[in-house]
Amino acid sequence: MAFKREVNFSTLVRAEPGKVFDAMATADGLNSWFTHDTTMDPRPGGSLVLRYKNWGVEDFTGDMVGEVVEVTRPSRFVFRWFVDSGGYMTTVTIDFEPHKDGTLVQLVEGVYEDDDTGNQDMLNRAAGWAQAITLMKFYVEHGATY
Repeated sequence: MAFKREVNFSTLVRAEPGKVFDAMATADGLNSWFTHDTTMDPRPGGSLVLRYKNWGVEDFTGDMVGEVVEVTRPSRFVFRWFVDSGGYMTTVTIDFEPHKDGTLVQLVEGVYEDDDTGNQDMLNRAAGWAQAITLMKFYVEHGATY
């Protein structure tokens, strides 16, 4: 069996899909709980610049640059961006599915290169997405911000 070179997360957010989508797939939503001055042109081929200021224990300040692939509110957001090593891009697909208790958020990011650098990029993103999705859940459900 081949190893999938992707990061995969699912979580249940106790809110309707439009609210969850807006928190994760719009510049205003991301700036409410995660980034500072993020900009996004929400159409295929549009630019996406996620801006961080003093983020996390490492106090990361910088930009993550990408391109919007698909925006289908409230069900799907897809974008491409550079991995932490900067050598190539991955595609992030986030689906927001109605669930009896709210919204099931399913995120897949890949494909990572099959080498030591790709392994580190994949580990970095797995840790980052775990933190981000948890923070988004607490923001949407409880109004908590970082």
